[in-house]
Amino acid sequence: MPFVHYGVLRGTLHGHHRDRPDHQGRWFHVNLEVDAPAGRHHCAVDVDSHASAVGVRWKTFTVPPEALGPVRVLPPGYHELARTPGSGALDLVRHPALADRSGILFLRRPPSWLEDLLDLVGSHPWQAGSATDAAEALESVLAPGREVLLFGEPFDDDPEGDLGMHNIHQNQGDPAGSQWWAENGAWQDGAVLTLRPDGDLDVFLSKFSSQSDHTDDAGHPVD
Repeated sequence: MPFVHYGVLRGTLHGHHRDRPDHQGRWFHVNLEVDAPAGRHHCAVDVDSHASAVGVRWKTFTVPPEALGPVRVLPPGYHELARTPGSGALDLVRHPALADRSGILFLRRPPSWLEDLLDLVGSHPWQAGSATDAAEALESVLAPGREVLLFGEPFDDDPEGDLGMHNIHQNQGDPAGSQWWAENGAWQDGAVLTLRPDGDLDVFLSKFSSQSDHTDDAGHPVD
């Protein structure tokens, strides 16, 4: 079933670090430490797997704050979001400010001239590469002291009771037979957004290469 809890954490980025090789477990993460009224939150962003051939894809771009709808005026802290278009929830397939409208899938970064042209028409194609490439792309939008907005699922089973978020990536389009099929759902995708000095927001989105870009209303792939 889709996530029982889904929402957004608004806070201030204290710092970030990558998993150490001897502590990463199966999935490799960039870990964000975010200060909010309830305390410091640990937020784990998947950027690849060294034990899987699934791989990761990502995109970074900038949006104006009004693209977030009601989320832009929420106070610091964690806020539950209804999985509907008007709540401020994100959907990487359906949200007009986030979806790739180019009709082109790039497996590597497009040439700079084409990237500029795609930006002009509001298109944000997926990129792919190594775990290091993905981590560097995420880190390019992170700066301690910046306000951040993290969309995903709050931890509810951390053995140490830590505050935090995970599933900060696309959460739909997993194929039938996948262990994540049951968690597919529309309007429950994760993302990292950081507030720029000019008032706009830098965005980092990620998904796994096994996840479809075409889903039905239940978040299941249709191709």
